[in-house]
Amino acid sequence: MGAPLFGAVLLCLVLAAAAVQQPTLPSSSAANSSTGVNSNSVLVALLDSHYTELAELVEKALLLQSLEDAVGRGNVTIFAPRNEALERDLDPEFRAFLLEPRNLRSLQRLLLFHVLPSRLHSHSAWPASTARMTLSGEHLQLSADGHKMLVGTAEVTRPDAVVRPDGVIHGIERLLVPRSVQEDFNRRRSLAAISAVLPTGAPEVDPRTHRLKKPAPPVPLGAPPVLPVWDAMAPGPSIAPAPAPGPGSGKHHFDGHSQVKDFIQTLVLYGGYNELADILVNLTSLATEMGRLVSEGYVLTVLAPNDEAMARLTTDQLSEPGSPENILYYHMVPEYQTEESMYNAVRRFGTVRYDTLRLPQKVTAREADGSVKFGHGEGSAYLFDPDIYTDGRISVQGIDAVLFPPVEDTAKSAGASPVRKALVVTGTAKPKLRRGKLLEGACHVAAVFGGRSHFKSCQ
Repeated sequence: MGAPLFGAVLLCLVLAAAAVQQPTLPSSSAANSSTGVNSNSVLVALLDSHYTELAELVEKALLLQSLEDAVGRGNVTIFAPRNEALERDLDPEFRAFLLEPRNLRSLQRLLLFHVLPSRLHSHSAWPASTARMTLSGEHLQLSADGHKMLVGTAEVTRPDAVVRPDGVIHGIERLLVPRSVQEDFNRRRSLAAISAVLPTGAPEVDPRTHRLKKPAPPVPLGAPPVLPVWDAMAPGPSIAPAPAPGPGSGKHHFDGHSQVKDFIQTLVLYGGYNELADILVNLTSLATEMGRLVSEGYVLTVLAPNDEAMARLTTDQLSEPGSPENILYYHMVPEYQTEESMYNAVRRFGTVRYDTLRLPQKVTAREADGSVKFGHGEGSAYLFDPDIYTDGRISVQGIDAVLFPPVEDTAKSAGASPVRKALVVTGTAKPKLRRGKLLEGACHVAAVFGGRSHFKSCQ
C-alpha cells in the first residue's frame, strides 16, 4: 500500500507544479509585449508615417520581427530616406536588383544599415565625426559640417521627424548603400554582362566566301588591326545590306559608335553639312558600319561635301542601286589625315593618291592656290572647311564638291588607249579640252607640211 500511495502523491505534485508554471508563460509574453512593441512604438509610427516607400521595403524584406526584437531590447534610431529618393531618384536597375527574391539578404542588410541600436537626438550633442555600429553589422559614419548633420554622405533634412519613447526617426535626403550591398550589385551586374556575350571561340562565317573564318592572331591591346580595312567591311549594297552590329568578340578597345555619333552631331552643329549627315544616318547604314570599323581599331578620314555640293547631284547620279553608298565610300580614306598632314604631303610630293573604301578606286590630291585640291578637272574639289572633327580615330575635312572616280572608256578600238573622264557635278556639263591652244596651233602647222601623222598628240 505504501508504494501506490507514494505514486499518487508524486503525481499530484507534478500536476500542481504544471498548473503553477502554466500561467507564467502568458505573463512573460505580456511582459515582453509591454516592454517591446505597443501602439506608441517608433516601429508603429514608421509604418503609419509619410515614409511609405521605406515602410513598404521593410515589409517586403520580412524585417518586422527583427525590428520588433530590436525595439524590445532598447531604444533605436532610424534614418528614413524621403519617398522621392526611393521612388524617382533611385537607379531602376538597382531597385530591380533589391526586389529580386534571390537578393533578399542584400535588401535586409540595406535596410538594417539605416537603424542604430541606440537613441540619438538632434538637439543633443551630434557627433562631429564618429562611426556607429548599425543593426546590419556595418559601421555608419556620423559627422557634422557647420549647421549640417550628415549620415554617411546624406544630409539630415528632417531631424527628430518622429519621436517615441522607444526610439526616434530622422529624415535624410537619400538612401544609404553599404559597401557589401554595392559589391553584391556590381558582382551580379558583371555576371549578367558576361553571360550576355557570345563565347569568343564560336565559329564565324565569312559572308563573302560562305566559309568559316580563320581565327585571327592575338593582337596586343590598342594595336592597329592586322587585316586591311576592306576585309573588315560589311558586304556592299550590291551583295547584301550591311548587317547590324552583333555582340562582338569582347576585344573592342574603342567606342566607335559613340565617336561616329559625336562626329555626326558635330557636322549638324557646324552647319552646312546636313545632307551628308542625313545620308549617313537615314538613307544608308554607313554610320553603323563606320562605328563598327572604328570599334575594331581602324581609322577613317571623311572628305565631307557641303550642302551646296550635295544639291548639285542629279537624279541620274543617285538613281543607280547603291549610288549613295558608293559615292560616300569614295569620300572615305582608311587613314587618319588632317589638313596639315595632307597639305605637307602634296607640298612635298606634288600629287598624292589616297586609297578609299571604294576599292580599288583612289582619290588624287595636289596643291592648288595654297590649299589641297582633290580630283581632276571640273570634277575636282577644294579643301573648304579643314579639320571639322578630329579625335584621333575619325577626321572630317569639308570639301566644296562631290568627288567621282575617273571612269575608263569601255569602247576598245585598235591602237586606242583608254581615256579617263571625270564626271561633272555642276548643273551644266562642259566638254573637257583634250589639247591646249598652243598644241592645237602646232598641229595645224604640222598638217600644212604633211607631218601631222608623225605626232601622236595630233592624231
